[in-house]
Amino acid sequence: MRFSAATTAERLLPARLALRAKPLLDQIDAALFSADERGEAGRMSLIAFSIRIVSALIAFVSQVLLARWMGSFEYGIFVLVWVTMIIVGNLSCFGFHTSVIRFIPEYREKGRMAELRGVLVTSRVFSLVASTLMAGLGALAIWLFEAHIENYYVVPFLLGVICMPMIALSDVLQGISRAHSWAISALSPTYLTRPVLILVFMVGALFIGYPPTATTAVVAAIMATYATTILQLVSVTRRVDAKVPAGPKKVHFRSWFMVSVPIFLVESFFFILTNADVLMVGAYMNPEDVAVYFATVKTLALVHFVYFAVKAGVAQRYAQFTHGDPSRLAAFARETVTWTFWPSVAMALAVLALGEPMLKLFGPGFDAGYPLLFVLVFGVVARAAVGPCESLLTMSGNQNICALVYALTLAINIGLNVVFIPQFGLWGAAISTAVAMIFEASALSFTVWRKLGIVMAIFIPATAMQGGR
Repeated sequence: MRFSAATTAERLLPARLALRAKPLLDQIDAALFSADERGEAGRMSLIAFSIRIVSALIAFVSQVLLARWMGSFEYGIFVLVWVTMIIVGNLSCFGFHTSVIRFIPEYREKGRMAELRGVLVTSRVFSLVASTLMAGLGALAIWLFEAHIENYYVVPFLLGVICMPMIALSDVLQGISRAHSWAISALSPTYLTRPVLILVFMVGALFIGYPPTATTAVVAAIMATYATTILQLVSVTRRVDAKVPAGPKKVHFRSWFMVSVPIFLVESFFFILTNADVLMVGAYMNPEDVAVYFATVKTLALVHFVYFAVKAGVAQRYAQFTHGDPSRLAAFARETVTWTFWPSVAMALAVLALGEPMLKLFGPGFDAGYPLLFVLVFGVVARAAVGPCESLLTMSGNQNICALVYALTLAINIGLNVVFIPQFGLWGAAISTAVAMIFEASALSFTVWRKLGIVMAIFIPATAMQGGR
């Protein structure tokens, strides 16, 4: 028997109150507890959001502790190295971590088990091999251009590349879990287990006498990443083997790669765009400024997580609806905009109210980033106002145009950062990021309307724009 909020209210509340609450509870049942695709997507989004909220708290506490232990200079070095490794490790998948979310449901629904086995194995092997080669090239580049890199970055970056294969493999395993709607399996390793283990290993290193430096923190991150990914690999492999019977494999690497490359471009532009401001601040300013800006971005993370939670829950449903009724796809897509926007607004108001005391926890001087929150929040809310448009485009076969939108957005972001950071410092980074995110939201919403005829904008009725497709 499936849980029902309305039925539970009838049993526990006075009849009059239960009757008044029934319309709202019926909507909650439809969104979260129904047996159809909408309910499954709603449950996954809710689980994803819950995990990201807990993750945000863990990340915030751990970053506060790291900043206080290490000081702003060493903390800033660690932040730049770790963010760079996360980005490059993610890109080393070449889009396979997202394309599997499209292929697995398709092969499962069509009963193409040989292809399903093939893509499950190929995606893991390819990501591991490609990321290892990328790590080697990265280490070689650092060695060749060492004279042009600040000396306090060289050793942490050389150590950091060791993480890349495990980061890439973890991202592919997350994609496989998302394709099967295993929300906890998809998100908990990256957003719960790994940050906790980084903190645990860092505490252990300090306890046995290692200095609180960026190098020590990077080593702790390496150990945490390997431990997390190996456990994740064992867990996901066991669940996949139980769900997919053994048998022959068919590998269509060329066709999978051709689909994955545009997705790789979309994910690359999106991921770099999400972190470009931190990287640009690191290029133009000193580690202390990187530390302040990153702490500010981390404080804003609670607002971002609404968007990412909905995206995690609906991507595979977009892929399924694309092969079915267009009207169901349009209705579901419009609904996901509402799921994204209003919680994001609520979280944004909470962060603005509490941002200053939260930043003070990082240590002296970190509250200088508080005014930047008021600029950055405009971009985050603008993105939430159009929902997960890029997932809709990618899962519906429009990944090429989506990649173009992100390329333009990234160019705008970097161009504005190059001009504004030397002139306005951290304010320049915040303004550049907010403007780029507003452009991104507008361009993606317009592209969805033109390609699919779906209006993805919170305050524009579905019938207000005709002839999009």
